[in-house]
Amino acid sequence: MSTRHPVIAVTGSSGAGTSSVKVAFEHIFRREQVQPCIIEGDSFHKYDRYQMREEVTKAQAAGKYLSHFGPDGNHFDKLEELFRSYGESGMGKRRYYLHNEEEAAPYKQKPGTFTPWENTPEGADLLFYEGLHGGVVNGKINVPQHVNLLVGVVPIVNLEWIQKIHRDTASRGYEPEAVTETILRRMYDYVHYIAPQFSRTDINFQRVPTVDTSNPFVARDIPTPDESFVVIRFRDPTKFNVDFPYLLAMLHDSFISRRNTIVVPGGKMGLAMEIILAPIVDNLIDRKRELDRSARRTDY
Repeated sequence: MSTRHPVIAVTGSSGAGTSSVKVAFEHIFRREQVQPCIIEGDSFHKYDRYQMREEVTKAQAAGKYLSHFGPDGNHFDKLEELFRSYGESGMGKRRYYLHNEEEAAPYKQKPGTFTPWENTPEGADLLFYEGLHGGVVNGKINVPQHVNLLVGVVPIVNLEWIQKIHRDTASRGYEPEAVTETILRRMYDYVHYIAPQFSRTDINFQRVPTVDTSNPFVARDIPTPDESFVVIRFRDPTKFNVDFPYLLAMLHDSFISRRNTIVVPGGKMGLAMEIILAPIVDNLIDRKRELDRSARRTDY
């Protein structure tokens, strides 16, 4: 990992709610006048939407499983190379995955396709990744070794499935049976490539509902934030000088459940994220800018 060119990664499964953490970081970046280079995890899938359908059909015919969770469906090597290259030089290669007509229109491409690879913009303060594989390890590929701050978003699995089913049926037009089939098809890769990341994250945010989610496949609605708690686990509290008494004072009705874990009401999840993450971002940027100033003085 690099002090001069820091990398922040938010990792979580499909339907986990990584976008809520992204919003918290956007607030912090705007308030602290930080210019990030944004990287979307979907852009490192190996196949576009149409190719993926064909490849999944081929894999199923051969008795194999292919998903966006595993190495056969992604460019893990290119993701690690981006993180490594950015840490060394502040530059790398990125592209965009065009999810819908609105995103695709400026590029005059079909939705579900990728833009060409291009250089990341110069002058960014840090690289910010949000996607499935910010902490993935596979053989010689070790993505998290290049990450300064790795954040996991991992609701309990029943809640994750409820969120995915509702999202994919409401906004992407899939039938519930098709979403369920996707969940089943991805299970091997989920167990081997998604879940292990959360043992490597610096901070985990796990939403736990306080209502019955025992059968996620028939749930009629998603539990609201006020119907849940958020379990926040720090892998090493000393790494970021976590001040638990301060967090307890700032987050009403929170409590410590273990020496490295605080539990907060679900409605305070966004506030908790900003209170916890803002000082860490500030420290990363302060150290980066001090090195930049030292480099400029050396040049003169």
